[in-house]
Amino acid sequence: MATKSIVQEKSFTFALKIVKLYQDHKKKGEFVLANQLLRSGTSIGANVEEALAAQTRKEFHSKMTISFKEARESRYWLRLLKASGLVTYDYSDCLKDVEELNRILSAITKSTKEEKQVRN
Repeated sequence: MATKSIVQEKSFTFALKIVKLYQDHKKKGEFVLANQLLRSGTSIGANVEEALAAQTRKEFHSKMTISFKEARESRYWLRLLKASGLVTYDYSDCLKDVEELNRILSAITKSTKEEKQVRN
């Protein structure tokens, strides 16, 4: 069995938290913002999976960049949900996780961008 990368594991775990958060918000009647978060929060891991199956370095970089953008978007929705007070929920764990994903994905995209520039 192949070993999983740290970003693969962390993005999957984050997606699970987001699915559970979405279900909780749905029960409390908050759909719109939580739905946006569900889309972006689960997209991070999906794009990481695609990146890990990429056939070229350029494709890998592109998918990781999309994952990074989705993580930034997820951070936005989490901050907005927290600030809105629409649902009483402790967002601190999710915000901590998405910040960590942002740091990891930023490092990956920067290093693959630099490699790409060196090759050109």
